[in-house]
Amino acid sequence: MKKIILSVMVSLDGYIEGHNKDIDWHVWDKNMDDYMSDFFKGIDRIILGRVAYQLMANYWPSSSAESENPLIAHKMNKLHKLVYSRSLKSSDWRNTEIISELTEKDVLEIKSQGENDIVIFGGAEIIQQFIDLDLIDEYRLIINPVILGSGKRLFKEGAEKQKNFKLLQTIHNKSGNVILCYSRN
Repeated sequence: MKKIILSVMVSLDGYIEGHNKDIDWHVWDKNMDDYMSDFFKGIDRIILGRVAYQLMANYWPSSSAESENPLIAHKMNKLHKLVYSRSLKSSDWRNTEIISELTEKDVLEIKSQGENDIVIFGGAEIIQQFIDLDLIDEYRLIINPVILGSGKRLFKEGAEKQKNFKLLQTIHNKSGNVILCYSRN
């Protein structure tokens, strides 16, 4: 069965979104491009919530994305995207499937399909739903060297204690990002 991998940018103080849902604090460079290009080699599908989907659908199919970051743009446009949304009914971004409800049964069916793993890129609400349902097999936390002070935390306060995790890998990036890869024990 394929793994569901959460890949998410996190501030030093644990936030995945700024106060106004901003993500302009993400630290990105050529090394992150290389890391992500390599990461995509083991991915068949991308899971997104509506807000993250709309942000990405406005950028990745554009000529700007093709010229600024052709390798990642190619992958983002080629891969199958599963978008969880109750309000979206259709999509103009190719290879996109809209799913109205997140159920554990459906996720297990999705995990049995394809040849490679599945990645969740966001947003905060869909990530929280997957965490609450304990459906994430691997966490790839891209710790950015920035403190936000407020916003949306990756793990909500007062969350039920989760199982212990096993450190699989630590990747240091010249930009100051550290990628921590954990699996569930």
